[in-house]
Amino acid sequence: MKEYVLFDHDGVLVDTEFWYFKSAERALAEAGFTLDKDQYLRDMTRGSGSWAQAKAAGVDERTLSRVRAARNGYYQEYLRTEAIEIDGVVDALTELSAYVRMAIVTTAKRADFDIIHEKRQIRQFMDFVIVREDYGLAKPHPEPYLAGLERFGATREEALVVEDSARGLASAVAAGIDCVVVHNEFTKANDFSRASYRIGSLRELKDVLLRAG
Repeated sequence: MKEYVLFDHDGVLVDTEFWYFKSAERALAEAGFTLDKDQYLRDMTRGSGSWAQAKAAGVDERTLSRVRAARNGYYQEYLRTEAIEIDGVVDALTELSAYVRMAIVTTAKRADFDIIHEKRQIRQFMDFVIVREDYGLAKPHPEPYLAGLERFGATREEALVVEDSARGLASAVAAGIDCVVVHNEFTKANDFSRASYRIGSLRELKDVLLRAG
């Protein structure tokens, strides 16, 4: 059985993927640019970020700087006011804690992460958290998950990654770690053909762990 689980965060432990998109969409609309959701998802899969469409359309850096600041503010507003809980997560983590050690490896910024977890019970189950400021190259590069292995002192074979996006899956695959993809409505159209396992919710993860060698 695997001994270590490295969880992605957004879309896996909290339902924030949609609100990150909405904050960028709202900020860009104020600058006169319409963000296409399907292209946004394709750009995010490649690690191009929220602003790839705007840059391709010729939106200048000064405008993007203003838009980025607005997006960050809107996103934190949504984190504080919208329902971002995923049913069953705390129960699943409680059960899993008897079998494996767990950590979070996320592209979330520390400030956003801290807002999300001000009043939640998820962090208590984690040995550590790796946020965006803790590494140089973001997913789909393998660096984030390799950093997670190093923190645990674990081998690739001993670990399992849990993701919800093609970008995160690519990071895990590049790091040589088996990856479970959990269903997320926002990213369901991503290509998950390289996933080791597919599950509908974290409630199914224990069964995967028990049969994963």
